[in-house]
Amino acid sequence: MTHEAAGVPPTRNDDDRPDDARPAEPQTAPEATDSPDTSDGEAGAASASAASASSSDSSDGGPQGGDERPEARLAKAVQVAEQALIEFEIAVETFRVEVENFSRLHHQKLGPMYARLDELDAQIAEARAARTGDPEDLRKAKEARDIVMPMPGVDELFHDWMDSDGLSPEASAMLTEQPVRPPKRVRPSEEARRLYRELARKAHPDLAQDEPERERRDEFITRVNAAYGRGDVELLKELAAEWAAGPAKPLPPLSESEELYARLEWLSRRKELLTVLAKELEESAIGSMLRMAPDDPDQLLEDIGDQLLGEVSRREAELAELVQ
Repeated sequence: MTHEAAGVPPTRNDDDRPDDARPAEPQTAPEATDSPDTSDGEAGAASASAASASSSDSSDGGPQGGDERPEARLAKAVQVAEQALIEFEIAVETFRVEVENFSRLHHQKLGPMYARLDELDAQIAEARAARTGDPEDLRKAKEARDIVMPMPGVDELFHDWMDSDGLSPEASAMLTEQPVRPPKRVRPSEEARRLYRELARKAHPDLAQDEPERERRDEFITRVNAAYGRGDVELLKELAAEWAAGPAKPLPPLSESEELYARLEWLSRRKELLTVLAKELEESAIGSMLRMAPDDPDQLLEDIGDQLLGEVSRREAELAELVQ
């Protein structure tokens, strides 16, 4: 070790050394940053000299960990991307539940009103056709009645087992021997949403490091999603306790750069798929209606119901005038 590297003033013996050789070791850092035209050989020699000088006197881990820094930065990028994807999935799943619940409650609460409007439209068209006898009015009356009349024998055959989306929840529950538990409202309560977010962040399958762990998380998150879709706060609390009692997952070691790049690519593809799903939900008829009242979708159902009642009243008045 030289005196310069140790920070000791030069002795008389150092005066015999050439002036351009003495500062080589202490000026390693400035050369690396301020002299971009330094040759590779000179830079390598200076770095080796600095590493040798600091190996016994420095414990800050500066140059020694240089080879691992790119992988460490890449690992941090993967972690950030994972968390961003999880937050995005939470947002998409939250909106998907609202769209599904709104659609089902819209059908349950407002379906009878739509059916009543269709029946009134058919009766009005038939009354008008009976008055005029015009072939065009007769055609419109038949079309209106065809909309109201179901396919012959369908209701008798399926006995309410089918709806517009396929098997009704009641039918599915009977086939799987599960109790029917419809949603109580469009948007689950704030407590349900908080519990769901916490569970999704802790137990998300994308955090798994091997296939068995991913399968365990997939099964658990499926139950979490079902409980959240029904707004079942008590079940979400039970699931939170179940997860907390499970084995703690140790933090994974840093992966090789190739594996980290592959991980980032997978996360990117997953985000693209979620983006497509989110767009489909937003552009659907129910999604568009939800965007009209993002703060209180349950009130939107009430408002639509009031509008439909007004339409029913107007059509009933119109029919009354035609049949007088």
